[in-house]
Amino acid sequence: MKPLRITLLCSSAEHPVMPTLREWADKYKNIHHITILQHAKDAQGGDILFLISCSEIIKKNTRQKYDHILVIHASDLPHGRGWSPHIWQILEGKSQITVSLLEAADKVDAGDIWHKISVPLQGHELYDEINQKLFTAELELMDFAIKNCHTITPLPQNHTKATYYPKRTPADSEVDPHKPLMEHFNLLRTVDPHRFPAFFKAKGHTYLLKITKQQTEN
Repeated sequence: MKPLRITLLCSSAEHPVMPTLREWADKYKNIHHITILQHAKDAQGGDILFLISCSEIIKKNTRQKYDHILVIHASDLPHGRGWSPHIWQILEGKSQITVSLLEAADKVDAGDIWHKISVPLQGHELYDEINQKLFTAELELMDFAIKNCHTITPLPQNHTKATYYPKRTPADSEVDPHKPLMEHFNLLRTVDPHRFPAFFKAKGHTYLLKITKQQTEN
């Protein structure tokens, strides 16, 4: 495998994907030159720039430094463009999430598709378990990219079939305490318990909600 110069750009050092990205970089440290950054201004250029949970708009002067700029997005594009797609899909009751590898484009999530992986969910997984399944798929897509970047023929999206999800805010984690618990289960299992915990308001106060699985003995 020819050595590649690879940059991983993730906007937040606190994002839960960061340990996984560090493990991936360590896996290839003797083969490729890999840099992990939080800011596009620090990007020096190379063969591939991966945008992983990146909230920045990558400007033309940065894009020109790389042969390929690739995005990983957790929806079956062109359906589900936008923000936090896997959370919206789980709230809709979906039991399978498609993770797409695509080229960055001027319009959000509109670039040509390199590859897709389907991630089945059984409906009981909590936040960290959902992340682990999605992150595993992301690493597989990154592996695919570095193995096929010189030979890939990307497929354009059908833009007429595009759908979009809005950006989630902390307010989207609010629970109505007057509704049955199971009506909120999908929300409780998908919200980030550290950065955007579920909450409800009662008696003039705000209360945080977190759920964990009880470990059973074999």
